Amino acid sequence: MLVHQDFMALRFPADAREVAPVRHRLRHWLQDSGFGEDEASDFVLAISEAINNSVEHAYPGPARGTVEVRARAEQDGTVRVDVADHGQWRVPPAALTMRGRGLLLMRESVDEVEIDRTASGTTVHLRRARSPVVPVISAAPECDVRVHETSSGVVAVVRGDVPVQAGPSLRRTLTTAARGGTVPLTVDLGGLGVEKGGVEQALRDVAAALGQAGNRLTVLRASPGPSPRTGGG
Repeated sequence: MLVHQDFMALRFPADAREVAPVRHRLRHWLQDSGFGEDEASDFVLAISEAINNSVEHAYPGPARGTVEVRARAEQDGTVRVDVADHGQWRVPPAALTMRGRGLLLMRESVDEVEIDRTASGTTVHLRRARSPVVPVISAAPECDVRVHETSSGVVAVVRGDVPVQAGPSLRRTLTTAARGGTVPLTVDLGGLGVEKGGVEQALRDVAAALGQAGNRLTVLRASPGPSPRTGGG
């Protein structure tokens, strides 16, 4: 174990009994790095989901391996965490079931999730920026999102204004609807209001999440406009 104010490196056996002590160390390190209690808890939730996947799936049968966690605090308040193993890790299939909940929790809890899978192992990259402490002047208006399931995926109908400050909320809502990217998603923007500044970045982020899981984002618009690049499959 290597711990500094701006860096932490842990290596431990891929054993479920190791997860709780690691969570405890990570929470304290994040709070020492300036994260509030709730922010640290959310981040630890995402990290522990990645660890659990390595513990449960990387080393099948009697195989015994290790899990590595590397965390680094940047000067801008961003913290990056890598969770790595040397086994096999599978993204759950795209299906309307509770499978894939771990990936969903990761995407809901942090700003960015990337999964690198190779023959020699899997590394999950997580990034979250520490929220600045600023006075709240007014709450960002919330758009209305109606979600329904179909035989081929999920459809989310977005109505109302989505200003820039409401973009992260829309991203989280759409990511949740797509089960963290494990279910194909269609977004209907026909009912958008005048303010649309938060839409495009939210769609790009959701498309990236879907693409990593081998799924595709389909966007329906009331009038022609630029579309984000949609994910594979």
